[in-house]
Parts: sequence; C-alpha cells; structure tokens
Amino acid sequence: MQRLALFDLDNTLVNLDEAFRMWVEEFAGEHDLGAEAVDWLIALDQEDFPHREVFFAKVRERFTLPESVDEIWSRYRRRMPHLVRCQPEVLDGLARLRATGWRVAIVTNGMADNQLGKIQQTGLTKAVDAYALSGAEGIRKPDVALFRIAARRCGMTLGEGGWVIGDNPTADIAGGRAAGLRTIWIDRGTWPGVDHQADHVVTDVLQAIEILQMRKEGGGSP
Repeated sequence: MQRLALFDLDNTLVNLDEAFRMWVEEFAGEHDLGAEAVDWLIALDQEDFPHREVFFAKVRERFTLPESVDEIWSRYRRRMPHLVRCQPEVLDGLARLRATGWRVAIVTNGMADNQLGKIQQTGLTKAVDAYALSGAEGIRKPDVALFRIAARRCGMTLGEGGWVIGDNPTADIAGGRAAGLRTIWIDRGTWPGVDHQADHVVTDVLQAIEILQMRKEGGGSP
C-alpha cells in the first residue's frame, strides 16, 4: 500500500472547538450579549447543523441583530482563520511523515475562503503536499470524489490504497472506507457508541501520526 495520508482539517489538524469558543466570546462582547449568550451559542453549535447558514439564521433571530445572515456569516469566515491554531508538534509530525516518503493532503468540508484561510494562517500550506476543499470543488465528504482529487494532487490514485484520518465517523471514516482506504478515527467523545468501523481509534492527531510513522510500508503492520 502506498504512503498516502489524507487528513481532515477541523478538530483533526486544528482545534476548531477552541477557536469557536474564542469567536463566541468575541461576538458576545461586540454585541453586548452577556455571559448567558456564550453558553447558548456553544449549545447551539453542538446541535451540529449541516450548514452554517442555518446556525447564523438562528443567531440573528435570537438576538435580533441588524446585520443580515450573510453579513454575520461572512464576518465569521474572515475571523476564524485568525483564531485557529495548529500545534507545532502537529506540523513537526507532518514534516516527519513527508521526510519518510509519505504524501500528505488535507481533505475538508467547508466554504473555500474559510478553510483556505485556516490552512494558510496556521502554516499548514507548507506542511502538506496538497488539499481538496469542498467549497472549491463542489463536492462534500463522504463523497469519494473529494478524496480522489486530493490523491491525484499528491500524484497518486486511490486504487493503490492509503489512509484517511479524521474526527467525523461519516464524512471521514465511512468516506475513507468507501474510497478503499484504511482509516484512523479521532474520537472526541462527540459520537458515543457509534459504529465507526475504523482501523484505529485515537484521541488526537499526534497519536494518529505515530501510527503512520510506525508502518514501514503504507499499510503493513507496525
């Protein structure tokens, strides 16, 4: 099996939950919404709406904001890339993978401006070989086509195998399996009891990188 590693972005390579809380606190402060609004916004986010537009429509209605949904959402997308962080240890881990022959790509759902901004601001642009963004390609995980685009940009094909690493059991793990790839699920406790069928389960991306580093070939046993 070839050395191909396709990583999710949010809550995999970067801590989106941490950045989102920072945004919520800023947003509540700017609009003088109070501490209760912070808890309400975080709880609303945990309802996991399929699209941020729905989330911001509910936010606007709740607080009777003068801005349009598009304006609030656009400001959010411009701000988030400056709040997310990628640990230096993660950047180092990706560098080690590439130094030992792995081709590394990011495969992420989300608006192109927001996701590309995160990749650029965190230094991940130089830490990976390629990326495929759903907002740019018009395809969302778990659609196999998005993984295929990332593999092709790494000079590889899905037919030779590889790995998908991510926190979403549907978009990343089921999508990766459908693409014929092996998978590592980053379990953040969001889906208790889910039937993930991943090859490995870890609690953070550094552990996932360690698993890949231990493999002499892309798919052999440690």
